[in-house]
Amino acid sequence: MSNADLNANALNDQPVKLYRNPRSGHCHRVELMLALLEIPYENVDLDMANGAHHEPGYLKISPLGQVPAIEDNGITLSDSNAIITYLVERYGDPALWIGTEPLEKAQVQRWLSIAAGEIAAGPCAARLVTVFGAALDHEAAKTKAHKLFVVMDAHLDGRDWLAADRPTLADIAGYSYIAHAPEGGVGLADYPHVRAWLARIEVLPGFIGMARSPALA
Repeated sequence: MSNADLNANALNDQPVKLYRNPRSGHCHRVELMLALLEIPYENVDLDMANGAHHEPGYLKISPLGQVPAIEDNGITLSDSNAIITYLVERYGDPALWIGTEPLEKAQVQRWLSIAAGEIAAGPCAARLVTVFGAALDHEAAKTKAHKLFVVMDAHLDGRDWLAADRPTLADIAGYSYIAHAPEGGVGLADYPHVRAWLARIEVLPGFIGMARSPALA
């Protein structure tokens, strides 16, 4: 059965449930992939301030008590990068989003690792401080973010996308926290190629944004 057939069949099943915090970039990463693939879904916003993510029922879905997580017709899965990979493999065209050649696949995986590493430690962590009040080293996170953005801006000089000649999982995994970096006190004015890349993602058919929080003054 082709991915197109699977996608068509999915329309007749229950929508994918996305358990999320609506201000989480990790959660938005998954919602953006769902929207781009035109997969029916419904958001389930967790009251994390009151510990909903630690309730026994949710821990059966996400054993580490983390968001995002999904339920897809009996399948449960957590971890944003794992989820977007699953969604593409089940409902999309893996050749387009992940690649077919070894080097292209490796480049996509490299940027998924950066999303879980440098992006999480830089722009994500800086925003956790200002938006969620996390007890992290804000200055260190901002420094890491700018260091990453210098590298990304140079990488995007002369190219449209991070890993291939088209949008891939690399771009989806990287978008949310970089687009919202100013909310963490990390400006994007010095990175024109990064800003142009963000703009290209934002005009993809089906794009859906994440609600913005006030930027750090």
